[in-house]
Amino acid sequence: MKITIFEVEAWEEKTFEPLRKEHEVHFVRQALTEKNAGDHADADIVSVFIYSKLTKDVLEAFKNLKLVCTRSTGYDHIDMKTCRQKDIAVANVPIYGENTVAEHVFALLMTISHNMYESINRTRRGDFSPQGLQGFDLQGKTLGVVGTGHIGRHVIQIAKGFDMNVLAFDIEPDEEFQKHADFEYTDLKTLLSSSDIITLHIPANEKTRHFISEEEFGMMKKGTIFINTARGDVVDTRALIHALSDETIAAAGLDVLAEEPTIREEAELMRSFFYKKHNLEDLLADHILLRLRNVYITPHNAFNTREALQRILTTTLENIEAFNQGAPENLINEG
Repeated sequence: MKITIFEVEAWEEKTFEPLRKEHEVHFVRQALTEKNAGDHADADIVSVFIYSKLTKDVLEAFKNLKLVCTRSTGYDHIDMKTCRQKDIAVANVPIYGENTVAEHVFALLMTISHNMYESINRTRRGDFSPQGLQGFDLQGKTLGVVGTGHIGRHVIQIAKGFDMNVLAFDIEPDEEFQKHADFEYTDLKTLLSSSDIITLHIPANEKTRHFISEEEFGMMKKGTIFINTARGDVVDTRALIHALSDETIAAAGLDVLAEEPTIREEAELMRSFFYKKHNLEDLLADHILLRLRNVYITPHNAFNTREALQRILTTTLENIEAFNQGAPENLINEG
């Protein structure tokens, strides 16, 4: 097999070295795009991260492609319809950073609750005054967890350690875990209207696009803290800005934005093709969020620990080996 691994750093290559015993392996630092897809069109297997956009045009450039291994849980960067049409199997990493992302949720939350960002910046300037830095306790607050998959469950366990009350919503409630963790499942409306803090842990797909929009923000009480480490597209960014402006949302902690990969390419903003390929309104709304003092944004970094990254690499290696042995694992589709 010819295997091409995109978006790979030098230190990550070591994990995939065992493949060289039986296969031709190529490492590419860049993401897979329409521009470079033709250079790798003879690959049998490709592995990508979330910044590679496997559109129909990209996928059709490959003549022998049998498997796409994404080094992520989400797969909204892959055109699954085209993969099915071309009999291309797709495998993901279903579990790698449930505790890692959950910890990041509380890093964002405590940045807000204890005014950590301003506190650190102030003392660096030599100002040790606590004036205006008063925060709030997490103990006794109600945390609303939307989605109780692997990450959501870890969030609930951490929250109970802070002695928080927890409400949860999921289309498939885990009643066994509920008994173990001592929290309450409820409907979405009750969760939104009753929670002091709301955190999202749902996948991005056609059904969840703008899952939290103007109507949902309208159900929340004044002063809610909003956390999103899931996917940017599950939140209507313009509705979030409106909720921040009318103080429904007192502060937000975000690790994801609707147009986050594009924001990194601001120089492209005025090109004519850019307007066609991206939602300009979402892009500009994201820029507004970046400049609000009560919004704390990290660069899709919640997964980024040594341990979590190694789990991603190891699982991806296992996905490739299992596929080559005729016993594929972690398939999203069957090709």
